[in-house]
Amino acid sequence: MSSGLVLAGLGLAAVGFGGRYLARYGRVAQQTLKKQLDALPQTSAFSKYYKGGFDPKMSKREAGLVLGVSPAASKAKIKEAHKRIMLLNHPDRGGSPFLAAKINEAKDYLDNARPGSS
Repeated sequence: MSSGLVLAGLGLAAVGFGGRYLARYGRVAQQTLKKQLDALPQTSAFSKYYKGGFDPKMSKREAGLVLGVSPAASKAKIKEAHKRIMLLNHPDRGGSPFLAAKINEAKDYLDNARPGSS
């Protein structure tokens, strides 16, 4: 019985010392981490994906971003990019119907935006 009380006392002492350590040095570590995070650039340099929502009306730039091709890409490149992305995002395979609609809209926009296409 006395060994249980000794272990409980040692446990409480360890918790107390740990709490005191965190109270003293936790704020310093938190402030240092915050300064380092604030110093990081706020651009999308760490991600290859576009950060932002969809425009209300599809533009050439947005269509190119959706398909991952240049807005001046050839018809074959647009078709290949559309097929590749639709295989990954098709609603019949668990993809989002909204994203599938945006992908189709981007393909149609780039196909119709070419000079001489009708």
